Amino acid sequence: MTASDVDSVGQHTRYRVEHETVYSYEMPMVDGYTVAHLRPRSSATQIVVDSRLEIDPEPAEFDEFTDLFGNRVVQFAVHRPHTSLMVRSLSEVDLITGPDLDAGVDWEQLAHCTADLDGADALEIGMFRGSSQLVDLIAHGPQLHLLATRAFGPGIGVIDGARALCHLIHTEFTFDPAATDVSTPLGDVIAQRRGVCQDFAHLAVGCLRTLGLPARYVSGYLETDPPPGQPRLAGADMSHAWVSVWAGESGWVDFDPTNDHLPVRRHVTVGWGRDFADVSPVRGVVIGPASSQVLSVSVSVVRV
Repeated sequence: MTASDVDSVGQHTRYRVEHETVYSYEMPMVDGYTVAHLRPRSSATQIVVDSRLEIDPEPAEFDEFTDLFGNRVVQFAVHRPHTSLMVRSLSEVDLITGPDLDAGVDWEQLAHCTADLDGADALEIGMFRGSSQLVDLIAHGPQLHLLATRAFGPGIGVIDGARALCHLIHTEFTFDPAATDVSTPLGDVIAQRRGVCQDFAHLAVGCLRTLGLPARYVSGYLETDPPPGQPRLAGADMSHAWVSVWAGESGWVDFDPTNDHLPVRRHVTVGWGRDFADVSPVRGVVIGPASSQVLSVSVSVVRV
């Protein structure tokens, strides 16, 4: 699909996204290897107009590939002494307004239909039904299922159920950046009823999977509004995470439990996977003397 086709499909809004990650090291590192999910992907509701990376120091090795989930992944290596590493992603993306959503097919019928998938459907849908590295259904299944059944009663449409689950997590769990970090187990989030977008996305994904419904973890960005009367500040936005549930003929439907949004309207998708481990924005290793490091991340999402 080209930009000229968008008007016939639905209204579109263009966003410019800048995501800068800087690692500063106390002592020079002699080698560094990095893998990044920072380049947005095109989909039925998103067109990537432009996307590029700036890296300093310039890497000696660079490669880009598409992973199992269709995400754009880059990997690179720096083989000379450096006291910092800067990775900046610059993108322009058109978001397409989709149609209004109805209640969706009965969730129990849908779960039954997806239980015996094979072939291409098993690769696209079936892999999102079970446990994953950070969403352990064996350890936390009973707690997740109890929460899920409060939103998904008998005969409820899958989209209505997802909307109810989205609202339930938003109202009963508190957004608290000090409560968790990237290594906090899902069981702690359930017990504390606190966390951040990554935690709430894992929570919703786990709930849906205990019902037999395929669910994806989605990584990207959200356009946020400044406080009333205050100007938008560059770098004030953040990476974000939300959820996508398989809804049969309606396809994959995104919802954001952190902000109680279904459908999502201002969300720029970078990629999706089974959980955060599949789409971590930047990860890697450095080789050098033992020393401390400081991480700085800045994100701006601006409507063009």
